[in-house]
Amino acid sequence: MTSRKSMHRTLRQIFVAPLLVAIVSTLGLVCALVGDGWWDALSWVTLAVPVVLYSLFIWWRKPN
Repeated sequence: MTSRKSMHRTLRQIFVAPLLVAIVSTLGLVCALVGDGWWDALSWVTLAVPVVLYSLFIWWRKPN
């Protein structure tokens, strides 16, 4: 029997990444509403972050 080291994570460690994604998404939505031109480009980039992260995690967790 092997001993497992249990991982205890704090609330900060658990919620920091989702909070950052939420902030970036909110920034993207506000940029889309505020103006045209480079605001639109900024909104596209910031709203693409969650899609890219989701795709990376799906690719990373693919079963062998």
